[in-house]
Amino acid sequence: MGSQRVIVVMGVTGTGKTTVGRLLAEALGLPYAEGDAFHPAANVAKMSAGIPLDDEDRGPWLDAVGEWVHDRAGHGGGVVAASCLKRAYRDRLRAATPGVVFVRLTGERALIEERMRSRTGHFMPATLLDSQFATLEPLRPDEPGVAVDVDGTPEEITARALTALRGL
Repeated sequence: MGSQRVIVVMGVTGTGKTTVGRLLAEALGLPYAEGDAFHPAANVAKMSAGIPLDDEDRGPWLDAVGEWVHDRAGHGGGVVAASCLKRAYRDRLRAATPGVVFVRLTGERALIEERMRSRTGHFMPATLLDSQFATLEPLRPDEPGVAVDVDGTPEEITARALTALRGL
């Protein structure tokens, strides 16, 4: 796995994108960006109120994430945590930066919901989990990426992601 690559850690809310993304970036010696930080205030307010985002809401967010991904591809690579639930969203990032690779965090709904309910300080309520799963389009064989199960500790999940990425 070349360090020049940009890795997008993706999946539904509550899968541990932030935690695994940070650990992955640390293990690879790459900078990390939190995808939630790219959301405009209106998006955060909408999600905080339990209202799912639509494609129009996500446009400016995807553009901002895409700019970061493109910039990092030209400057040594990086890791960003961003849901990227739909193929169209991932295609948009790949159009900005063709070499981007995805790590899709997967897991049982009950486990993810349990983790969401136990976390504090996050704007995304567990009530939006169903809409996230309804929107999710898993990686297809022609998309550069790997799927990694989130059962286990963050360190175990990160180790599985690193092993899977080496196979790309």
